[in-house]
Amino acid sequence: MSNKFKNALLIVDRICKLTGINFSELEILKKPQRIIEVSLPVLMDDGSLKIFQAYRVQYNNIRGPYKGGLRFHPQVDLDEVQALAFWMTIKCAVVDIPFGGGKGGIIVDTKKLSQNEIERLTRAYVRGFADFIGPDIDIPAPDVYTNPQIMAWFMDEYSHIKGKNIPACVTGKPVEIGGSLGRDIATSQGGFYIFTNLLTKIKIKKQDISIVVQGFGNVGLNFAKLAYAASYKVVAVSDSQGGIYNHEGLDIEKIILHKQKTNSVINFDNAKNITNEKLLELPVSVLVPSALEGVIDEHNVNKIKASIIIELANGPITSIASDKLFKKNVIVVPDVLANAGGVIVSYYEWLQNLQHFYWDINKVNISLQEQINNAFYKVWQTKEKYNVDLRFAAYIIAIEKIVACLKIRGI
Repeated sequence: MSNKFKNALLIVDRICKLTGINFSELEILKKPQRIIEVSLPVLMDDGSLKIFQAYRVQYNNIRGPYKGGLRFHPQVDLDEVQALAFWMTIKCAVVDIPFGGGKGGIIVDTKKLSQNEIERLTRAYVRGFADFIGPDIDIPAPDVYTNPQIMAWFMDEYSHIKGKNIPACVTGKPVEIGGSLGRDIATSQGGFYIFTNLLTKIKIKKQDISIVVQGFGNVGLNFAKLAYAASYKVVAVSDSQGGIYNHEGLDIEKIILHKQKTNSVINFDNAKNITNEKLLELPVSVLVPSALEGVIDEHNVNKIKASIIIELANGPITSIASDKLFKKNVIVVPDVLANAGGVIVSYYEWLQNLQHFYWDINKVNISLQEQINNAFYKVWQTKEKYNVDLRFAAYIIAIEKIVACLKIRGI
């Protein structure tokens, strides 16, 4: 068991001690229900055959079908996928959608593959896991280095295997083939609703806010875009090549155009280049980590100056660092709440596919705002009740719901 998965589970035992939930009732959450590992043979463009290692972890389906992203990344490993599947189990319960938790991954560097090779790899994954996925079993979605096009190939291959069109087998698809309006920016939009709610709750004025967004992929870019459009001052952003900083504020729309031209945010006019490490330590009020796990740990936590952290990435703060931030009175909105907009609108997409009735963008956004706001208020009330941080509060809510399901179902 890796540190990631161990850290993910540590909070379960601590919540038992805090709330009085019986340890034995949560044994079912200590291990995933099913781990599937498949070797995928893929024909490369040069005629060679290459084998890729792939995983799907189905953590828990006590509240509904497994739900979780599919990531393509060279550092994917089984322990990481288990941790992510556990977090998805918690996340779905926190925001009260009827899904369990799952996650999938392929060990691959997509930057070294052609578009045709990525398509063949995706279809190979579907064939390898077809018996274990489906609208009522396990519904994947986009994650790191996967996108709507990959989800379209996924749906097409699965539909071919089953002999009929099954759009609800996967979410995050293009709108043209059953995707939901608003799904492309749902994670960012949900995080922004949480962010504005939090500022109202703690009574901080807009003009007193400065924001750093670490990670300028789909999620970070769209959060920065929403904040900029709402007249918040975004002073720094970064991607895998580095970051840029201007304490007076950045023009996010121009940075998006710059990244489209150069494939990076670095070397932007009227901004100073800065490393990702230094970007996390800038003297700002709000930090939004939107990339990979574990970027804030015991080695750099004491250098963090932000008073608010919105976790748009999955697991960007280690458990040790999280405890230290709480002692420093830093407000951390945990990933299982902050980035849940994506899975909420994935749920809406799944519903639309099953009903063959599609929503307009206003219905999507109003429903998302209402659902994630309700979750935020419940988490905040639980924080006040138990005098804990927002992460503990979110986990308390999720675990109480899961335990209730266990008792009712008699498992």
